[in-house]
Amino acid sequence: MTATRLSRYAEKMDINKMLLDLRVERDQISEAIVVLERLTIGQGKRRGRPPKWLSEVKRRGRPKGSKNKPKPA
Repeated sequence: MTATRLSRYAEKMDINKMLLDLRVERDQISEAIVVLERLTIGQGKRRGRPPKWLSEVKRRGRPKGSKNKPKPA
């Protein structure tokens, strides 16, 4: 490209502003990565009783009211 062509495009876009924006975005992404890494480190096997809402969701077995039916003789 010639110098006149570059200067014509340089007027339309501010390269320094673009670099600044990209650096800000890069910093935000790296902060998000650090937060996610900390979350994964802190997660392990939980101890203790699960919350009541969770134990209600995970109920197993037969529904209430269902009993063994007597076998016909």
